[in-house]
Amino acid sequence: MTLDTVEHASSTPDHQQPWAELGLKPDEYQRIREILGRRPTGAELAMYSVMWSEHCSYKSSKVHLRKFGELPQETPLGKTLAGIGENAGVIDIGQGYAVTFKVESHNHPSYVEPYQGAATGIGGIVRDILAMGARPVAVMDPLRFGPLDAPDTARVLPGIVAGVGGYGNCLGLPNIGGEVVFDETYVGNPLVNALCVGVLRHEDLHLAHASGAGNKVVLYGARTGGDGIGGVSVLASETFTDEGPTKRPSVQVGDPFMEKLLIECTLELFKAGVVAGIQDLGGAGLSCATSELASAGDGGMHVELDQVPLRDATLSPEEILMSESQERMMAVVEPQHLAAFMDICRKWDVEAVVVGEVTDGDRLVIDWHGETVVDVPPRSVAHDGPVYERPYARPTWQDDLQADGAEKLPRPTSPEALREQFEQVVTSPNMADKSWVTHQYDRYVLGNTVLAQPEDAGVVRVDEETGLGVAVSTDCNGRFAKLDPYAGAQLALVESYRNVAVTGAQPLAVTDCLNFGSPEDPDVMWQFERATHGLKDACAELGIPVTGGNVSFYNQTGDTPILPTPVVGVLGVIQDVRQRVTQGFRTEGAHLLLLGETRDELSGSTWADVVHGHLGGLPPAVDLDAERRLAALMVDAAKSAIVEAAHDLSDGGLAMAVAEAAFRNGVGATLELEDPFIDLFSESAGRVLVAVPEDNHEEFVSLAEQHGVELASIGRTGGAQIVVDGRFAIDVAQLREAWRSTLPAVLGSISAHA
Repeated sequence: MTLDTVEHASSTPDHQQPWAELGLKPDEYQRIREILGRRPTGAELAMYSVMWSEHCSYKSSKVHLRKFGELPQETPLGKTLAGIGENAGVIDIGQGYAVTFKVESHNHPSYVEPYQGAATGIGGIVRDILAMGARPVAVMDPLRFGPLDAPDTARVLPGIVAGVGGYGNCLGLPNIGGEVVFDETYVGNPLVNALCVGVLRHEDLHLAHASGAGNKVVLYGARTGGDGIGGVSVLASETFTDEGPTKRPSVQVGDPFMEKLLIECTLELFKAGVVAGIQDLGGAGLSCATSELASAGDGGMHVELDQVPLRDATLSPEEILMSESQERMMAVVEPQHLAAFMDICRKWDVEAVVVGEVTDGDRLVIDWHGETVVDVPPRSVAHDGPVYERPYARPTWQDDLQADGAEKLPRPTSPEALREQFEQVVTSPNMADKSWVTHQYDRYVLGNTVLAQPEDAGVVRVDEETGLGVAVSTDCNGRFAKLDPYAGAQLALVESYRNVAVTGAQPLAVTDCLNFGSPEDPDVMWQFERATHGLKDACAELGIPVTGGNVSFYNQTGDTPILPTPVVGVLGVIQDVRQRVTQGFRTEGAHLLLLGETRDELSGSTWADVVHGHLGGLPPAVDLDAERRLAALMVDAAKSAIVEAAHDLSDGGLAMAVAEAAFRNGVGATLELEDPFIDLFSESAGRVLVAVPEDNHEEFVSLAEQHGVELASIGRTGGAQIVVDGRFAIDVAQLREAWRSTLPAVLGSISAHA
């Protein structure tokens, strides 16, 4: 078979190519020909197809994501050190430290191959953090599944959880938080979002660029195999049919032990000062690493593809360029540092090979056994792909959906009915104990985890001497986003913002993972446009930057898209982790104070969903100024050590907050409520439940007044029951047992799925 070289491509302009099978549109293929002045070679076609895929190029979302670049890049502690466009955002947290964090999706691969899809999602996001020069210190995993009792959930959930835990545990990284949410729309399309946090000193920051003619390009880590050819770049760029995915390329296969060696090797390379530029190999593999490094540099690059170490010697150049084999990195190394670079790799038993060098020109040239198979402008591959302004319009059904509010739903008319619905909400799958999942994760490895699930936010110590730490939370209520995508995205943001502040940490920055249906559907694109606009407006008002994130489209089965799910992660800094506040009641007789205003806001609520199976109306109102004042109060209260416990109110409202706070230490509460039904089940935003000891009560009330935060006294802690307004009482231990049993009753014991 004739090798499809650049010379051959130039002389055979009419040669038929499988551009459509690779996901390219007719006009996209024609544009490639115009860029090159000829038809592409097979290797060039492979590169453009994966790099111009939805997953890699953001071609349907770029026009909407640009608005995040308009946000100020300052935080309360200083400038953002690296933001949108880098592998991950990096923010200053003081004392010479910086933190990098990012969340990404691995949804479709995790449906096809649950264990490996989820495992390699963790591996990929960890390498993004590593590439910034940081040591990864923690991971989180926002997950979405179909109904708990659905056959599809039984197939994918155990494997996904085992994959997240297996890979993260082997790396020795604590899993400090996340979400597990069930909804009918995720049947056949689970969401597996993965977040990683890393820590670095300011001077250790590294960026992805290839500069300096004559510098060597080194590929190091695992060998390249046939697994994941097209991988996430193809899988995440197409809708699944009702029968399953229409394309089934191999999902990447992960090796966490190789990744652990890669982490330690890379950190030592950074410390030795022998790396001039670096890029991890994730989606689109070598196609991405070579083109992005060259595009971000000041020259070109020449690569000898036959130098790439292979696990399968039969791979073609196209397959090598498209392979998404895991645990690989690419570095740019100055010649005088090459020997030291190779010595460090040998020390860690990490294979490293020089595969090319930086050139004076402006082309990315790739040879295969001495013949040129790629000769392209690297920017045309990596950054100047197609940009679509997809049509969008408010759905015709949106008005009817919003008009169908929860106000019409029958409410409990007796104490017995109120108690029954309280128990229904608390023990429902979305509210129930997630220990079945979290007990498969090591939450405390490395010894710096200060708070982890089921706390409102995960907290990690950064500096042992000063106690400096960071808190992270991820959140999204897809039901709210369906009712109003603009408000829904803001509600996701303020919930994460509030969860971070409740621990005593000052919110600093945002990362997001925007999970939506097909961008070719105007209804979906309207949801996306509204959600990104809402997120941008809220970040601007709160004064926090979006430092990076991910867009995941085509999350639908057939014509049924998922609930719009803009997952928002917020990171905050706490000056001394010993001052952190936990959610559990601890003593008898502490004042229970409800901060913020409670309104009759039940549309999209857990109560409406669980008790009535209803979704309609308008989500709770967002008051960003009130959220800022509430957060400032909680940060100051933590510093003053006057709060015994604090819990954000969100899904499940006060009912859920009181139950979870009581479950932590077995301490009950007696509540005195003006309107028990509204007070228990409303999901009004901007609210926190705090327990304040008698000796600190006056000081806390005064502090709340100073911050302009509304406050209501609703009872006291103590006893072994939750007593609501004299109407009913529930034994804490019995309710906790029912809460704990919801997932195991359906999924069985953890060991059965290990």
